[in-house]
Amino acid sequence: QVQLVESGGGLVQPGGSLRLSCAASGNIGSIYGMGWYRQAPGKQRELVAIVFSGGSTNYVDSVKGRFTISRDYAKNMVYLQMNSLKPEDTAVYYCNLNNGRIVWGKGTLVTVSS
Repeated sequence: QVQLVESGGGLVQPGGSLRLSCAASGNIGSIYGMGWYRQAPGKQRELVAIVFSGGSTNYVDSVKGRFTISRDYAKNMVYLQMNSLKPEDTAVYYCNLNNGRIVWGKGTLVTVSS
């Protein structure tokens, strides 16, 4: 069974930066993609960024130019560097892995507020 553990969330002022990390462990097998989703209060969960096995990436329009997703293949980790954070980025951020099955982490809270 695959487990995902996120870390790096917290409180940051508008314009600040955070780096989220996600560690995958267990019987992982081949990974087709790893990504980050977020869910703000009262809203549906949305895709933030994803990195596919070949290295290509996709971002939701609202974070393009501010967030960067990266992956450490050897360590089975995925990162989300978040710069120029805005209050509307406040959400619980979830790590996601696709190895033929969809696996979710428990989430880490990011709060952007002055």
